[in-house]
Amino acid sequence: MSAAAPDDDGERAALRAELLEQVDRLERSGGDVRDLSVAVRAMGELATAARVFSPWRDRPKVTIFGSARVSETAPQYALARDVAARLAARGWMVVSGAGPGIMEAAARGAGEDATLGVNIELPFERGANRYVEADTRLVEMKYFFTRKVALTRESAAFVFFPGGVGTMDELFELLTLLHTGKSSPAPIVLADSPGGHYWESWLDFVNDAIIEAGYLDDAARDLVRVGHDAAAIELEVVTFFSNYRGFTQLDGHGRIELAVLPDEATRAGIADALPGVVRPGEVIVGQGTLTFPFDGRHYAELRRVIDLVNRTAGPPR
Repeated sequence: MSAAAPDDDGERAALRAELLEQVDRLERSGGDVRDLSVAVRAMGELATAARVFSPWRDRPKVTIFGSARVSETAPQYALARDVAARLAARGWMVVSGAGPGIMEAAARGAGEDATLGVNIELPFERGANRYVEADTRLVEMKYFFTRKVALTRESAAFVFFPGGVGTMDELFELLTLLHTGKSSPAPIVLADSPGGHYWESWLDFVNDAIIEAGYLDDAARDLVRVGHDAAAIELEVVTFFSNYRGFTQLDGHGRIELAVLPDEATRAGIADALPGVVRPGEVIVGQGTLTFPFDGRHYAELRRVIDLVNRTAGPPR
């Protein structure tokens, strides 16, 4: 492990002091002791998750979500196991909720060495499934909000299988984070077994009740893809990173980092992908980067830009 830079040490000290000050301020406010209890417990859960994830910080991670009620004989279970196995074989760590159903299938497919689990304490569930190594690769949490942070913060890709209100909560929160730029651009694949219509029905609801009603721009459709077999789902995940490497925003501009710079025609297409934001000729080519005006709002359209520049690299191997 490399030594921390002096600037890092200074920032750590400042953040530690601020954390202690916030706790002290809460205690001195004379509020309900339960407020302090929630703050302490939440901080502890996030710190535990950071320690568990830390040894694998340099490994790409994909989080797989889905129902705990799916049986071992269901086609969705087999598909989740296959998807996890394929991505683990490519070097990805697979993160899941560590419970039964789809979560168990994901851990089982990835194998113990490639699995990280973030379990929620519930009175009606028996705890983590047997495919998660409990001593070094499992986090147990009381709060759903800290669990969602742990499930999403370090992952670069997300696969959702059909589920109930918990899965919907996780999906809509992640879409909110991506749509508002609170999370880095990432692929979301909506997975279902062949012949399944769960996600098509969900997309009909989103389109008819939310987008057509004017509550959301139609570009939000580009934030998700639907897959019905393991190879296609795997391809959706890895293709997102076939050329794209990262995005940063600063001073009214966005910068995409790339493995291969696209040709002039592809660069010109960025203005079409971000109409009203980027005009022809405003894309600046750097060393492995493209910089262009960005207003901090059009994160759904940004997915179109990523798809565009990824074509330069061709299909992933």
